[in-house]
Order: sequence, then structure tokens, then C-alpha cells
Amino acid sequence: MLRALFEKTGRAVYISHLDLMRLFQRAFQRAGLPLTHGQGFNPRPFVSIALPMSLGMESRCELLEFQLDGVEVPGEEICRRLNDALVEGVRVLEVYEGERKLKYLSLLRCRLTLEYDRGIPEGAEDQIDALFRRERLMVEKKGKNGTVEQDILPMLKQWKLERLNPQELALEALICCQNPALNPMQLEAAIRVYLPGLSPDFTRCCRLEIYDSEQTVFR
Repeated sequence: MLRALFEKTGRAVYISHLDLMRLFQRAFQRAGLPLTHGQGFNPRPFVSIALPMSLGMESRCELLEFQLDGVEVPGEEICRRLNDALVEGVRVLEVYEGERKLKYLSLLRCRLTLEYDRGIPEGAEDQIDALFRRERLMVEKKGKNGTVEQDILPMLKQWKLERLNPQELALEALICCQNPALNPMQLEAAIRVYLPGLSPDFTRCCRLEIYDSEQTVFR
């Protein structure tokens, strides 16, 4: 199975997961790279994204798995052809043979940029740091079976805060991304619920890198 490392930035962050899948399928067609299809009445192409992400989220470390049908094309050539066929903001960085199974993908490093129009409130860093040092931190999570509360702290492995300028505070975190998985925006949700005076006016989220359980970069 071949694997592509790609990024999703700029206006492309507003492409939904399903639309992104369709975008890649059309890009393979336009690039003259036939995908292997499954069997059955409605055969589907062998192409999938490892970690679907929420609408509006930026990423520098997405993985796409695919299988070409009856052709062998060098990774650099696949990369070039796909980028010629993709839209602005979606760019393939590397194509290679995926040797490690995706089940070993465990951790995600992400960055939330908290924007405060009137300036970062006094003591924000200390209060947010103390919030994530609690014994438990229950946050609502919406799923297929409704809304449930979950303790997010066991899935939060590391974090650090950095004041970028008088209006922006960066929260960089290392979180679980599979079995179980923590949506980075749940960190912002915790701030809004438990520290309402520190609720940002706007939040940007970017996935930075992915790792296995030993914190080795996963490819």
C-alpha cells in the first residue's frame, strides 16, 4: 500500500472530509493514476485518509493511503502529478511505501491559537496551565450516539503555552489521536466551560506532527 504525506492549509481548511476524499479521487483520475477498486456491485477505490479532521482545521501532517491498479510510478512522479491536479491549499509533500500499519499511529502534536480582540487577559497562562493540571477535566463530546462527557486529561500528554503577541496565545499540545482520540478543539471547549473569562474570540487549530506511542515520527 502506498502512502502520501500531505498538507491542508489556507482556504482548503473549509473542505469537509468527504469532499476531500472526492477531491483526491478526482485528482488521481486527472493525473492518469488509476486506483485499484474493490469488488462488488458498487466497487470503491482503495484510497483512505488516516485521521479525518474537523472542518476548519489546518494540518501539515495528513496521511493518505492508496493503491494503484496495474502501474508502477515513482513516488516523486506521483507527487508531481497529484499536485498538478489538486486545488490550492492541498499539497502532497511525499509519496512512499507504507511499511508500518496505521494502528501504530498513536499521538498528535497540535497547536491552538487563541485570539483575544481586546488583548490576552491578565494571568491567562497560569490559569490555563492550572486547568490542565487538575485531577479530572470533564468535557462534552458529540458522537453518533449523542453527547457524552469524557475526562480529557488522560489523553493530554504534554502542553505548553506561548504568548505570540498581545492578542494571541498559542497552546501547543501532544494528545492521543487513536483508541482513544481527543479532538484538539476539546481543549478550547474546556477553557470556555471552566474559565469563561478566558474564552477566546476566535481559535485556529493546526495539526503539526504525528507519532507512534514512543513519540517517534510516524510515516
